[in-house]
Amino acid sequence: MSEQAWDDAVVARPPDQDVRVLVADLDGTLLGGDESARRRLRQALDRHPDITVVFATGRGLPSIRARLARDPLLPVPRWIIADVGASIVDASGMAHLDALEGELRAGWPGSERIRAALRRFPDLVYQEGVAQDGRCSFFLSPEHLSPELTAAVQQLGCSWTYSDDRFFDVLPPHAGKGQAVQRLADKLQWPRGGVLVAGDSLNDLSLFQLGSHGVIMGNAEPALPAQVPDSPLVHRPPLEGAAAILDALERLGWVQRTAPVVIGYHRPPMCWSRGRWRRPASPNGILPTLTSVLGDGAPDLAAVWAAALVDEEPGTPRPPVPATSSLPLALLDVTPQQWSGYFHGACKETLWPALMSQPRLIRRDPSHWSTYEAVNAAFAQHIGAHAEHGATVWLHDYNLWLVPGILKSQRPDLTIGLFHHTPFPAPDVFRQLPNAAQLCRSLVRLDWAGFHTRAFAHNFRQLLAGTGRVPRTGVHPLGIDHGAVSALARARAAARTAHSPTDDASLHVLSVERLDYAKAPVHKVRAIDALLEREPQLRQRLRFRLVCPPAEPGIRAYDATRTELEATIAAVNGRWGGGSWRPIDYLPHPLPFPAVVDQYLEAGVFWVTSLADGMNLAAKEYVTVRSATDRPGVLVLSRHAGAAEQLAPAALLTDPNSPQDLVDTLHRALSLSPAQRATHTADLAALLGDPSPTAWARNILRDIGGDQAPPTAL
Repeated sequence: MSEQAWDDAVVARPPDQDVRVLVADLDGTLLGGDESARRRLRQALDRHPDITVVFATGRGLPSIRARLARDPLLPVPRWIIADVGASIVDASGMAHLDALEGELRAGWPGSERIRAALRRFPDLVYQEGVAQDGRCSFFLSPEHLSPELTAAVQQLGCSWTYSDDRFFDVLPPHAGKGQAVQRLADKLQWPRGGVLVAGDSLNDLSLFQLGSHGVIMGNAEPALPAQVPDSPLVHRPPLEGAAAILDALERLGWVQRTAPVVIGYHRPPMCWSRGRWRRPASPNGILPTLTSVLGDGAPDLAAVWAAALVDEEPGTPRPPVPATSSLPLALLDVTPQQWSGYFHGACKETLWPALMSQPRLIRRDPSHWSTYEAVNAAFAQHIGAHAEHGATVWLHDYNLWLVPGILKSQRPDLTIGLFHHTPFPAPDVFRQLPNAAQLCRSLVRLDWAGFHTRAFAHNFRQLLAGTGRVPRTGVHPLGIDHGAVSALARARAAARTAHSPTDDASLHVLSVERLDYAKAPVHKVRAIDALLEREPQLRQRLRFRLVCPPAEPGIRAYDATRTELEATIAAVNGRWGGGSWRPIDYLPHPLPFPAVVDQYLEAGVFWVTSLADGMNLAAKEYVTVRSATDRPGVLVLSRHAGAAEQLAPAALLTDPNSPQDLVDTLHRALSLSPAQRATHTADLAALLGDPSPTAWARNILRDIGGDQAPPTAL
């Protein structure tokens, strides 16, 4: 290409326009990874034509053209650096850039002279049949890479690279992939911060010496990451080929990944703690369930998890997103001030009391609600940006109640479902919310709404019955990972000193719950006080352990509950305690799940007194642990917990709104004979017929997809 043609090919760029250039090797890089990852990368680059694609490869131009002709997943390049950096080609017309190539090839003695000079090295085998221009490429085993050989190349005035323990390339003294990219960048005025280089072998090393962004493939030859110094600019994901490149593009914010399934949840499936991401300790609950069904265990189901990330330390670097090929995270930045108004305020002080059927506690704060609206609007836009056309969006809980209305207006092609892990209140309670009408206008835009119980689903349908449209509903009670919990229970039991149940063990009562007035912890402590007053024979014998970790700071109603709880515990222990015995053992901190299982193994009675509860998986865990280890136990379960709909035939049901019933039912549990306890435990275990958490999630996705009747039009 002539200098004039070159100048004509360079389109002037406005000074304020962002430059984004992807410079990538082919074999093992753009061509690396599985077909799904390559397809996602190609689609992402097609959606972002602002990203200039540059091939930087050891292949010759004929090989590159042939590959482009037959491989629809290979991105279309704008520029091609071929022959290990000895050739630069304008891909729009497949014409060499003669001026730049002349600079790169200055001092090149020619292939014939090089081959003749190196014939004295018999282990150096020329790559016959491979198109080579401005370079000489040989096969060479590692044991024959000698100082004599490299000295001979240097005497010819040439440079060399050796990669993958077999490719020995002799190049002009000024050639190389990095050198070629630098000359192209200088000509086109690419800033270093606008360039991302990607490679997997040692002949890509010069790319990582440019000072730009970089990504090293997880499948790279070990020598490359070993020789590239650690730098915040260089990303090293445990992903291969196209998946690694796409991950780097997403981290830089150059592309947004789309998927046929988008999970919308206000939190990510892992928490940022002590400088790294940590997975939930328990195998049960919604976070590990969704991670299981959509993560590493489900490569057939491509999904994106859209969640909020609170910047707890403004000015510090954002936590790196966990690198996982099967469940990528799409994090929405939320400031601490926004999170306080949205979650601590609107969610916990306005909406939560209604969900817990405690309308007297509803707090009305217009500024909090304004923040709730803003965060939901941001979530809707964020989710829409990551959803393929016609995708399924699975939202979770009341935290995102305004998203359906906003998102459906923006993206009517999406199918939107929302599962409620909380109770859903009766219509007369819901309507006491200050913005109930606005919420209903959004909820009717759902295609599907899911619940743990038939009663919650009924409340939802009744609420929307007068709106003209009721979404489809589904009832899917969430279970636990029965196999995992049983195996852990047996292992923990075997490690403990074997003993038979005793009267004292049967009088050990346990509650495991987060701090929340809806769990009625103060009610429990007062019931213990009343029971000891009524039943003197239980004094010095009854033990009630309350594992009650606090919620995150900033929720005033919970702070008030904690203050009242601790004062009541102190009063009851002060009244009845004597010697080393205290009736109430209070643990105000979280326990790792194996330690929770230990608590289940010790306690003869498990006590759930929720004023309202979506499910209560701890009750199911307790029954599973006791059954798996042949240890009879008693479950006292609030009739207002979602689990009661399933376990009512065998559990001892209690009403936390009746102080007398709390005392009577607990006393009944403590009075059961060993035979009655054994029957009770067996009957409860027989009722735990839930599908596995993975099957539960897949069933819901099928339901959201609409393999049922259409929404009810009223």
